[in-house]
Amino acid sequence: MKNCYTMGAMILSSRPKSLVLAGMVALLLTLAGIEVRAEDNSLAKEDLACLACHDKAGLEKKLESGETLSLQISSKAYAESMHNSTSCEDCHSGLDAKTHGKTKTVINSKRDFSLTMRESCRTCHKKKFTEYEDSVHAALITQGSKKAPMCSDCHNPHTVRSTKIIGPITDTPCAKCHKDIFQAYSKDVHGLERIAKGKAAPLCANCHQAHAVKAASMGSGVKDACLSCHKEAVNQHKDWLPNAALHFEAISCPVCHAPNAQRRVNLRLYDGGEKHQVSEKTGVPQFERLTQAADAQNTGLNERALWSLLKEFNRDGVEGRTILRGRLEVSSGVQAHQLSEKSKALKDCNTCHKQGAAAFQSVTLTIAGPDGRPLRHDVDKDTLTSLTSMDSVRGFYAIGSTRIKLLDTLLVLVLLGAICVPLGHMTIKRLFKSVREKLEAEKAAAHTQAANQATPGDDASK
Repeated sequence: MKNCYTMGAMILSSRPKSLVLAGMVALLLTLAGIEVRAEDNSLAKEDLACLACHDKAGLEKKLESGETLSLQISSKAYAESMHNSTSCEDCHSGLDAKTHGKTKTVINSKRDFSLTMRESCRTCHKKKFTEYEDSVHAALITQGSKKAPMCSDCHNPHTVRSTKIIGPITDTPCAKCHKDIFQAYSKDVHGLERIAKGKAAPLCANCHQAHAVKAASMGSGVKDACLSCHKEAVNQHKDWLPNAALHFEAISCPVCHAPNAQRRVNLRLYDGGEKHQVSEKTGVPQFERLTQAADAQNTGLNERALWSLLKEFNRDGVEGRTILRGRLEVSSGVQAHQLSEKSKALKDCNTCHKQGAAAFQSVTLTIAGPDGRPLRHDVDKDTLTSLTSMDSVRGFYAIGSTRIKLLDTLLVLVLLGAICVPLGHMTIKRLFKSVREKLEAEKAAAHTQAANQATPGDDASK
């Protein structure tokens, strides 16, 4: 191949006037080069014909939006991609070979072009496309988002390679949109281990899934992802942490494993019947309407407003079906990706279980929005210490932490009762032991005397 190119250069240098001949030689060499590079991948002749034009540097198209769309496709990268057995016409079925390149095709913008082309992905990737359509990304596109990713934003269709091939973490497509979170991840325990050990540590898709992406703050998906790798975590915590299972239910993992993060109590509206978080209905902004009406000054919902809000959500259903489930979590997605080494994780119970604990100074109310992302409204922190809100925050009370004094007192009385009743019983039993023995002796003597008096009469009757 190198000799062929050398020969072409010699023709150009020795016969400068033969430009037509030189152009023909250059085209033949280009086609030959494509065929040699693609020989092992058996690209079809039709695809080679497409690449003969599209493998030219600087090939581009001016769009109606003023953007410039690159039309250059590296034949080498395409031949090495996962799509090397896919014909160009399989995805670009709307093109007419007779008129292609000869008539003007109107493309409004890169975004519109990607929206149009993503339907071709559905043909071969039905399962993944269905998962994607149920994701928060697809929901954002339906709402008109100009930034939510589509197939080609994460997968370049002409260079896509197997996910089994380990590349630098900076090539992760999630980093394009979630830059701050990705920078935090790259410096935490997972990111550092992945840089050092390659595939050993999880990347974005391992925890959040690649296509069926859901809002991380909703449900228990992230906790489940943690436990999928750290399978013995609950049992290991049982060795030193009281009520370990309850802690895993009510506290997100980063609360303890991101020791420098800010924490808050998140009260989530929960359907106790269907066992899932309540979602806002599309086109019916009930949550925002009710919270704004109950908190016109935007100072945070108090216990009375919170109780009234629950009544509204239970109006059309079974009373008490919609409840609040509290969870302790970190305050942002960036902080959730600042996980430290295990040795630096919080183990001091006083971090939460003391009066005035920082984690209980910030409280929010959350519902799932129509697209799955959380809708939030601030709650007065004193709500957690009010007896009237006891029903609202059930399932999230811990003695000494939420500081509901009456509950603390009642629980202490119950504990004292549980201890004092058996101790009192044993004490009384010991104190009256002599009296009981005396009564038993008298009873036994009376029984013996009665038996002796009955014996002569029995003999006389014989």
